[in-house]
Amino acid sequence: MNGKNSQIDPLIFWPALLVVLAICIPAAINPEASGAVLGKMLSYITSSFGWLYLIFGLGAVIFLIWLAMGKYGNVKLGGPDDKPEYSTFAWVSMLFCAGIGSSLVYWAIIEPIYYIQGPPFGIEPYSQTAFEWAGVYGPFHWGITVWAIYCLPVVPIAYSMYVRRQNTMRISTASIGAIGEKNAKGVLGKAFDVFVMFGLIGGVGTTLGLGTPMVSALINRIFNVPESMTLNVIIVLIWTLIFGASVYRGLDAGIKHLSTFNTYLALILAGFILLAGPTFFLFNNFTNVLHLQFQNFIAMSLWTDPIAKGGFPQGWTIFYWAWWLAYAPFVGLFVARISKGRTIKQTILGMVTWGTAGCWLYFMVLGGFSTHLEINGGQMTALMSEVGPARAIAAIIAAMPAGGVLLVGFLILQFVFLATTLDSAAYTLASIATKEITGEEEPARWNRFIWCAVLAGAGLTLMVIGGLGALQTSSVIASLPLIIILTVLCFGFLKHVKEDYDAVVSPLVASTVVYEKGVRVTGSTRGES
Repeated sequence: MNGKNSQIDPLIFWPALLVVLAICIPAAINPEASGAVLGKMLSYITSSFGWLYLIFGLGAVIFLIWLAMGKYGNVKLGGPDDKPEYSTFAWVSMLFCAGIGSSLVYWAIIEPIYYIQGPPFGIEPYSQTAFEWAGVYGPFHWGITVWAIYCLPVVPIAYSMYVRRQNTMRISTASIGAIGEKNAKGVLGKAFDVFVMFGLIGGVGTTLGLGTPMVSALINRIFNVPESMTLNVIIVLIWTLIFGASVYRGLDAGIKHLSTFNTYLALILAGFILLAGPTFFLFNNFTNVLHLQFQNFIAMSLWTDPIAKGGFPQGWTIFYWAWWLAYAPFVGLFVARISKGRTIKQTILGMVTWGTAGCWLYFMVLGGFSTHLEINGGQMTALMSEVGPARAIAAIIAAMPAGGVLLVGFLILQFVFLATTLDSAAYTLASIATKEITGEEEPARWNRFIWCAVLAGAGLTLMVIGGLGALQTSSVIASLPLIIILTVLCFGFLKHVKEDYDAVVSPLVASTVVYEKGVRVTGSTRGES
C-alpha cells in the first residue's frame, strides 16, 4: 500500500516497539529472575490498587447504562446518512472474536474446577456450597462488567472518527476534549498511545501464553505428539501465518470471514454439547448460577477481602479486570472501526448484551459439563493437580459425547479463535502507529506484519518465563495506567458531545452535526440558534 496510510508515526511506532523488546529480551534470557520480579509486582499492585480496579469496573457499568438510556443514546456514530457497514451478525462476530479469543474455552472448562477447590467468601472447599458457587464467578468474570469495560472506549473513539472526522485512529486523538489538541499531539498524547500499545501486547501475550499449551494438549490427545516447547513454537508460527494472511487480506476479506466462520463453529459445538450432554443439569445449574450472581452482583463487584486476606479477589477478579483493561483500548479501537452508522445506544446495548450472552453460553455448557463430571466422580480437581489445566481440559473434552470428534472441533475452534483475536490486535496496533488514517482506510500491510511478529514474540516470552503468575502480571502491570487514560477519554467525549448536541433543538435526533477533518461545517453549537 502506498500513500499516507503507509507512513508510520515514528514517535509512536519506535518507542512502543523498543519498550516491548526491552522487556521481552531480558525476560527470555533470564526467566527465573524475571518471574520473581513479576511476582512481586503482581502482589504489590493487586494488594495496593485492587480497590481501584473494582470501583472502575462497576463504574463502567453504571456510566454506560446512563449513556445508553440518556439523551445522547440516539446520537449516531457517523453522518446523518451513514448506515452500518456490517450486518448485526458479522458485527457481533468480529467484536466477540476480537475481545474474547481462545481463552473463553480454556476458562469456561477449567474455572469452575478452581473454585470447587478454592471457593470465595471463606466457603469450605469441596462442600455443597462450593459446588453451587463454582459456576457463579466464571460468568461474572466474563459477563456484564467485562463488556462494559470493553465498550467504555468504543463510543468516544467512534465519535472522534465518524462524527468529528479526526484523521487518526488513536486514544490520544479521542481524548482531545479533555487534554486539548496540543497535548494530544504532543508528548502526553504519544505517551497515551504507547501505553495503550503496551497494554494490548501484554493482554494478547497473556491470551497466547494460555491458549498455546491448551492447543498443544489437544494435539497430544488427538495425535499422540509429545508436548514440548518446540511444539508450542510451531503452534505459534502456524497461528502467525494464519492471522498474518488474514491481516494481509484486510478487514472485509480476512478478519470478517474468519470471525463469522468461528462464530458458527462455536455455536454448533456448544449446541451439540447442550443437547447431547446432561441437558437438564446444564439448564438447572445455570439458572441457579444466574440467581446467585444477580443476588450478589454488587458484593462480588466490590469485595476486596481486607480482613481474612484469602487472596481470592486479588488472584481472580482483580486479575480479570486488569486483563480486560489491558485489552479495552484495542477492543475499543477495533469495534469503533466497525461501528460506523450505529447509534450510541445500539452500540452499547448490542456489545454488552451479545458479548455477555456468548460468554454465558460457553460457561453454561462447558463449565456446567466439567462441574457435572466432578459431581459424578470424575475427579477433575485431582486430574488438574496431577497433569495441569491444559491436559485436564483435553480430558474433559474427550469425556463429552462424541469426544473424539469434539477434540478435533475444539482444536480448529482454538486455532481460529486466537487467530481472529491476534489479527484484530495486529490491525489495531498498526493503525495506532500510522501517521494519518481515516475510519475507511487500512494501515499498510508491512506495518501489520511487524505487529503480528511482535505479538507472537511476546506470547512466546511469557511461556518461557512460565506460570500463570507471569501471565497475570503482564496484564496487571500494563493495565494500571489505562484506568487514568480511559477516564480521561470519557471526560473528553462528554465535553465534545455536550458541545455538539446540548444546544440542538432535539438532542434525540441522530447526527445533526457534521465535521470535516475535525472542523465543524454544519450543526448548532451551545448558545447558537
